[in-house]
Amino acid sequence: MNTAVGLGVEVAAGVGTITIDRPAKRNAMSADMWRALPGILDALAKDPSVRVAVLTGAGGDFCAGADIAELDDIHRDDDSHLSTVAERALAAFPKPALAAIEGYCVGGGCQLAAACDLRFAAEDARFGITPAKLGIVYPAAATARLVRLVGPSAAKYLLFSADLVGAEHALRIGLLDEVVPAGGLRDRVAAFTGTLASRSLLTQQATKDIVDAVSAAGPVAEKSARWLAEVAASGEAEEGVAAFLERRAPAFTWTSPAR
Repeated sequence: MNTAVGLGVEVAAGVGTITIDRPAKRNAMSADMWRALPGILDALAKDPSVRVAVLTGAGGDFCAGADIAELDDIHRDDDSHLSTVAERALAAFPKPALAAIEGYCVGGGCQLAAACDLRFAAEDARFGITPAKLGIVYPAAATARLVRLVGPSAAKYLLFSADLVGAEHALRIGLLDEVVPAGGLRDRVAAFTGTLASRSLLTQQATKDIVDAVSAAGPVAEKSARWLAEVAASGEAEEGVAAFLERRAPAFTWTSPAR
């Protein structure tokens, strides 16, 4: 299913794939695309057939950032900043989210990639955060997320210089989790997301909730207690243990927390 604003959505084999599809502009995000992304994520979060989300780009690039022609509309105050609203929605997506990156991943593209749980890239991908070329300030929420991901020094390097760096540099500083030979990204992401889709979504969602709380120095004990209660009510652990003893693949069926 393709949206009218340059974002494609496809669901197959437990994986919901969002494709940034504006190749004539290297997938630069228009204001309408930033506005549409939270609703797309909400639909995938509510779809019980979706166990993993992938964010990628069409035409050999991930995303060249925000469309500069629409910068006044996109760059508002920090709370209503369109890219910040979309970034927060992506970070809050309750299921595992993976960025599959080819070509350029710049500015708002890095902002989106950093909001995913994991980032895989082709070895010839290029990364940069470029507000210093425009005389604007990178959103505070995106800056904080970048610092948590790569550390203060690496964040300053990227933001001060606005230089593009290669995939190996991005891997070394923690911006990436895995670098894949050129041409092999699609197969590697399909294999990895297939693995994720076969695992317990309860475990993954609890892990995401607790790890994100730890990373943000938030309260953890209450979250942990809630998830332990969810395990007890779900039957997931019983299925996992039975499958292990019976030497078969587990059939995990949990899809969302009890309300």
